[in-house]
Amino acid sequence: MSLPRRALLGGLLLPGLARLAIAADAEATAPISALNRGLIAGMRAGKATPFAKRFATLAPLVEGAFDIPGILQASVGPRWSALPPAQQTQLLDVFRRFTIASYVANFDSFDGEKLELLPDSRNVGADQVVASQIVPSSGAPTRIDYVMRRTPAGWRAVDVLLNGSISRVAVQRSDFRSLLGSGDAGPLIQSLQRKIADLSGGALV
Repeated sequence: MSLPRRALLGGLLLPGLARLAIAADAEATAPISALNRGLIAGMRAGKATPFAKRFATLAPLVEGAFDIPGILQASVGPRWSALPPAQQTQLLDVFRRFTIASYVANFDSFDGEKLELLPDSRNVGADQVVASQIVPSSGAPTRIDYVMRRTPAGWRAVDVLLNGSISRVAVQRSDFRSLLGSGDAGPLIQSLQRKIADLSGGALV
C-alpha cells in the first residue's frame, strides 16, 4: 500500500531522512574532531617531546581522518595506474609518512590556539564538507574545510580546502607533475623522503 501524500510530507518519512542526515553529519565530523584533539595535544607537548614520539601518537588520528591512498591517487592523477605496483606501494608508504610528518611539524607549539568545527558544513553530492577553523590567541582565524567521503573504512577526508577554496589535492597535483614527468615515481619518492627528513629535523629518515 502506498503512503498518502499527506503522510509523506507530514512526518512519516521526512523525520527519518532528517535522522539519517544528522547521523551522517556526526559520522563525518567525528574523525576531524578526533584529529583536532590530537593536534592540540601535540601542540601542548611541543618540541620538548621527541618528534618520533609525537609522530607515533598522531599517526592513527591522521590515518583515521584522511583517505591517504585516495588522496595520493588523486594527486598523482592518471599516471598512477601506469606506475609499477612496487613503486605504488613505496610511494604510498612515503606519502603516508610525509602527510603525518607535515601535521606533526606544523602543530608543534601552543599559544592558546583553538581548533573549532563550524556549523556551516554542507553537502556536495555524496560528499560532506566539514568546516573548521584555527583560532589564534590574537588575530584572524584561518578557515580549513575537509571534504569528507564515505569509504569502506568509514568517513575520510579526500581533500582539504584552505580558506574554504584552495584545494590541497590540486596544489599537490601541480607539485607532483614535474617529478612524475618521466613516468618514474623515483624522483617523487626521493623528494618526499627529503621533505620528511627536513620536517622531522632528521628524526625520521
